[in-house]
Amino acid sequence: MDEELRSLAVRLRDESGGSVAYERLLITKDREELAGVLTEQRRPLWAREIAAFRLGCAGDRRAFEALVLLLNHRDPERCVSAAHALAELNDPRTPRAAAALATNELRVAYALLPVRLLTRLRAPESVPALITLLSRRLIQGDPHWRVALACVEGLGALGDKRAEEVLRSARVHPRLTAAAAAALARLGGGS
Repeated sequence: MDEELRSLAVRLRDESGGSVAYERLLITKDREELAGVLTEQRRPLWAREIAAFRLGCAGDRRAFEALVLLLNHRDPERCVSAAHALAELNDPRTPRAAAALATNELRVAYALLPVRLLTRLRAPESVPALITLLSRRLIQGDPHWRVALACVEGLGALGDKRAEEVLRSARVHPRLTAAAAAALARLGGGS
């Protein structure tokens, strides 16, 4: 069992009550069985999460929709697992879905993991989505500074010159100053 699956298993053990079904989902090699969990009615969330995670990490695209839903969950730990599995899945729909989640103003409180996933994916959608989201976070009094910081760090890591203007604007925000300066330096536009 790899470290990511082990972490997921530990987190979901109590939620599942340590049931036989929980143990079975962790060890089965049958992808059809796992896929069935995603479509069967009355399956608990923990079971769907294990099945989606395992299928996603195995590159089985039947997990895509469930993983996107989990990426947008209010529980950050579920989002972390979903982001990891989506990155492993390597589905071409993932960047567009992550960009849509990250830039949805109604769900901005849950945008941190989609932002980090966009950075990791380095897809064509990544830079425009992070610029859009960061621009919205630079208004006075915006409470989502952690999302803004993730955008700044992501834009620095992606190293795209299109981000210079928004990163210069971010430098005046106290919680973003150092990260924005570092990102600009990576772009060669530190002045």
